[in-house]
Amino acid sequence: MNKLHVLCAALLALATTAAPAQILIGQTAGLTGSVAAGVNETIAGSQLVIDAVNAQGGIHGEKIEVLRMDDTFDVKRASENARVLIEDKKVLALFMSRGTPHSQAIIPWLDKYDVALIGPSTGAMVLHKPVQKHVFNVRATYQREAEKAIQHLLTTGIARIAVVHVTDSFGQDALEGAMTGFAKAQAKPVVTVPADREKPDYKTIVPTIKEANAQAVLWIGSGAAVVDGIKALRASGSAAQVVTLSNNAASGFIKQLGDASKGVIVTQVFPNERSISYPMVKEALALAQAKGHAELSPATLEGFAAAKVLVEALRRAGPKPTRAKVLAALESLRAYDLGGLEVSYSPQDHSGIDFADLAIISDGRFKR
Repeated sequence: MNKLHVLCAALLALATTAAPAQILIGQTAGLTGSVAAGVNETIAGSQLVIDAVNAQGGIHGEKIEVLRMDDTFDVKRASENARVLIEDKKVLALFMSRGTPHSQAIIPWLDKYDVALIGPSTGAMVLHKPVQKHVFNVRATYQREAEKAIQHLLTTGIARIAVVHVTDSFGQDALEGAMTGFAKAQAKPVVTVPADREKPDYKTIVPTIKEANAQAVLWIGSGAAVVDGIKALRASGSAAQVVTLSNNAASGFIKQLGDASKGVIVTQVFPNERSISYPMVKEALALAQAKGHAELSPATLEGFAAAKVLVEALRRAGPKPTRAKVLAALESLRAYDLGGLEVSYSPQDHSGIDFADLAIISDGRFKR
């Protein structure tokens, strides 16, 4: 056989060996920046599911690939990333966006192209009610978390509670839940303090909390902003109990807090990450340990749960899924068991799991 024949045979072999088919899913989130620690833990949790499914041949013979774009927790960039993923990359669905205003900024692209967003990493009520046709929540709402946090503090005898809230749609949403908690107990916060999302003024915030003689603070904000706030509060000499919401339920958040983490309370939207009585936790832990990771975090479990919903929707969408088939599969999902927690959707309800709990950070670990 001459060289030309050898070359032709090689080219023919390449042409007839089809590349593995892939299901493209898009994600825009703050892979770097102030919320990167939590985002990357949710991604690690989602990859436990996706890698396990791909190792078994994928969904109907097609492997899942998540195309991730870093929006650095910037709203405008999140919107543009969503456009690129949907228009240019032709992804089948979007997955686990991070942030309330960021997820809101994505909705016009979802609506324009009939694309589902599965498991946004936000508990904003605006994504639950009224129902957003293309948004399928997995986690519980911030309002429920904030309400439960206030009720917890009041029932332990703490009466003087301050609320610090970031000045964006997330902060306003969670503040509403907190005020519901106060109203149900016929109580009021001793002070409510707004905090700029980009540049919180701790020199004003912290003295305001101290002057109000607050026994506890519900701090509504994200990542590094809350870390710096708690550190500034402790540096001022305040021993007020601090509670924050599940958007900060990540090991990276604890590490950033350092010694200031002791006694901080974080609301949760999934079971205890060491509670292997939940099949979902047991499954996630086994997959994590197989990759050399000894423990889970609450953020890891959130990513794990969201990916379980994604995978089930793809299975039900059938071979050669389309955007429309994925949407139809999600809306027909009823009482799907993630492993001790059920998810149900309908055209009238895209709320997901209604679960809320409290965890205290002590000695650098989450403890119930």
